[in-house]
Amino acid sequence: MEKIITLCRQGSCCPVVKISDTQVEIGEKGNLCVLTVSEWETLKKKILSQEA
Repeated sequence: MEKIITLCRQGSCCPVVKISDTQVEIGEKGNLCVLTVSEWETLKKKILSQEA
């Protein structure tokens, strides 16, 4: 199952976050970061703990 989160209200002019069972894509065509689920969980943990 894939979940798509838009970063703006219009939903078409900003990068998106696409979360699937195997990976997380952040960005837009031509400027895309692909993380494994493990990398995504690490990133979330660091953001939530305000790690610099």
